[in-house]
Amino acid sequence: MGDKIEQENLPVVRLDRQLKYQGNILKIYEDTVVANGHEAHWDYIHHDGAAAVLPVTDDGKILMVRQYRNALDRFTLEIPAGKLDEPDEPKVECAYRELEEETGYRVENQGKLEYLMSLNTTVAFCDEAIDIFVAHHLIPSRQHLDEDEFINVCEYTVDALCEKIFSGEIQDAKTIAAIMAYKVKYQA
Repeated sequence: MGDKIEQENLPVVRLDRQLKYQGNILKIYEDTVVANGHEAHWDYIHHDGAAAVLPVTDDGKILMVRQYRNALDRFTLEIPAGKLDEPDEPKVECAYRELEEETGYRVENQGKLEYLMSLNTTVAFCDEAIDIFVAHHLIPSRQHLDEDEFINVCEYTVDALCEKIFSGEIQDAKTIAAIMAYKVKYQA
């Protein structure tokens, strides 16, 4: 046991970070580090951050978006979410925007979105951080989709969504975390 504690206290030192690719959403770096006394090369992906929103209808159903995800080559069922327009954009503002853009609903009288949780999506190699909010008192507006987006909006009970999680139909981490946190916080 003592050896393990000593190993955990060894510092990891980054010697170098080199940008290898810059895209529209990500910057991919190669880090040279010394870990446990050995030099290694680690991948590191930078993401400016994102926000997501769990929209709750007046009758307690959750609005979900079904959309095609290129990385998985299939449609997924998720809560509305999107990346920050600028690295310093307040995440709550991003959440307001994504709610209306993706679902065609907004919060009545620009009511307050309630903070639910924050999460890091892939801690082993990416710094993406998402704040998740809950939206109540929804009123119809209209979707504002990008030219290459097609999104269907569906309503589900929390229990139906939990079944979709446990059956494997919903696999998106932010969506699973949001639904389960909402269930515990609001329905326990």
